[in-house]
Amino acid sequence: MLGLLAAHSVLAAKKADAAKDDLKDVHEKIESLKKELDASTDAHKDAADALKASETAISKAQKKLHEISLKQKQNSVTLTQLKQQSLRINDALSDQQQQLSQQLYQQYLHGNQSYTQLMLENKDPNAIARDLKYFAYIAKARSQLINEMQGNLRKVESLNDETAAKLNEVAALKQKQEEEKKALLQQKQEKAKVVQSLSQKIAAQRSEISKLKRDEKNLSNLVERLAKLAAAQKKKQLAQQKAKAKSAKKASGRPNTTPSNTTQPAPENQTIARNETLPDNDVDGVHFPSLRGKLRLPVRGEVSNRFGAVRSDTGVSWKGLFIRANEGNEVKSIASGRIVFADWMRGFGNLIIVDHGSGYMSLYGNNQALLKNVGEKVSGGDTIAAVGNSGGNESNGLYYELRRNSVPFDPLSWSNVR
Repeated sequence: MLGLLAAHSVLAAKKADAAKDDLKDVHEKIESLKKELDASTDAHKDAADALKASETAISKAQKKLHEISLKQKQNSVTLTQLKQQSLRINDALSDQQQQLSQQLYQQYLHGNQSYTQLMLENKDPNAIARDLKYFAYIAKARSQLINEMQGNLRKVESLNDETAAKLNEVAALKQKQEEEKKALLQQKQEKAKVVQSLSQKIAAQRSEISKLKRDEKNLSNLVERLAKLAAAQKKKQLAQQKAKAKSAKKASGRPNTTPSNTTQPAPENQTIARNETLPDNDVDGVHFPSLRGKLRLPVRGEVSNRFGAVRSDTGVSWKGLFIRANEGNEVKSIASGRIVFADWMRGFGNLIIVDHGSGYMSLYGNNQALLKNVGEKVSGGDTIAAVGNSGGNESNGLYYELRRNSVPFDPLSWSNVR
């Protein structure tokens, strides 16, 4: 039995190491893809690139604030639980004190008799035995009550120490939050200076079709490579599973594309639909191809264009949706999946991509902040980003795409907008 447990432990350790190696491999390949994009000849610098440093810094600061906020919520719940525990123990202590007081009072009324007195005062041996037994019961109950009181007093002391530690942590988090807010404000001011100094150049470049097509090609190439990487990882996992299954049987002796659209040009001045509902985890575990018509848009706001429509400013067609929304609004993952890209990208600002399996991916661009890291698993309704206007976009909002095998398709036809 011990040998079997040891074998299971070794196997579990090997699986964990293999998972870490796979994740490290994915990270390295994605980093290689990003460097390749930045170094490619058609990825020459433009005015919007000057925003990269400030927008990336804003995203990191906003992410830290988001993490601090989550930690504060957790601490608030913990403090409430500690307070409730302390109240319960104090109530128990009060009851125990009353019981002990009553016992001592009854003993006082009966003359605070001892074993010796009982022996001397009672001539009937049966009565003496009975009284001694009762006296033993009372003494035992009193001793148990005192022990319980001492234990509860120690618990109260421990709870007080834990509460004090949590309050100190909350105070430290509050101070850190204030520091991060200052850093965020400073980064936003830096971005405003860059936008002001390059505003004319950025505005002129928004209408350059060559730049738009370049950005489209870069994103298409990135998604295509990510799709291939995901497929390769799945193939590798399947091969490993088959090898393990084959090994187990042997041991037991049994037989055997269309490019995407950049969002730098200003969105159309119209409202196609208004969305007020957000994704949740109701669709988790459902095969993605079965979700057509059941998805929800990732952010509350106004959809300003139709998929495939020709843009009036450049003549380039839309390959996704631009959803006008307030700065800082939460961006939700439309379904469960894994983060395969989370970084700043030319033409799309702070971009995050979720792989939902079966060749399906969702893309979220122009974010103010990216709140998840590459490799993290997400559920439907998880907050993955915050709305912004990164990448040189004039309006606050989210650029949203759906793709299958790196080819974009109409998100509205897959969504229940209400």
